[in-house]
Amino acid sequence: MTNNWYIVQLKRNSHRVAARNLGQQGFKTFLPLQSCTRKSQDKFLTNIEPLFPGYMFVSIDLGKEPWHKINSTLGVSRLICQDGIPMKVPEAIVSALMSRCDSSGKLLPPESLAIGDSVKILSGALANFIATVETFDTKQRIWVLLEIMGQVTRVQVALDQIKL
Repeated sequence: MTNNWYIVQLKRNSHRVAARNLGQQGFKTFLPLQSCTRKSQDKFLTNIEPLFPGYMFVSIDLGKEPWHKINSTLGVSRLICQDGIPMKVPEAIVSALMSRCDSSGKLLPPESLAIGDSVKILSGALANFIATVETFDTKQRIWVLLEIMGQVTRVQVALDQIKL
């Protein structure tokens, strides 16, 4: 059997601890991350957070590795199973996510951006607004149209500030 990807449910705010401990046991992990901006009091704070909070992918060869020890790993709540057997995640899903991430696991902006696409602004003062792509250039600058208070406003954003 070859290594397949499975899902591990994590204890609250324990993704770093779980990744370290699973790695020390010889398991390969994958935790896709994204930039998130939230307003706190009068400031906007941007943090790197897991794309799927509370969950992580782990690569296991069920025929060779003692996968039962994952459940007792520090930071791990449980390996997602059905009838006592870990539930495999389709390889295409994990591969697609990995191809969209940089070496640290952070989600990269989409490469196939077209005029008229709806995008979500991820960071800055306009975080969480939905906008329409008006135009873009090769220097990673994008102009989007936002509807704010009944008026359409043209705003320039960086490519890494948006998500399709």
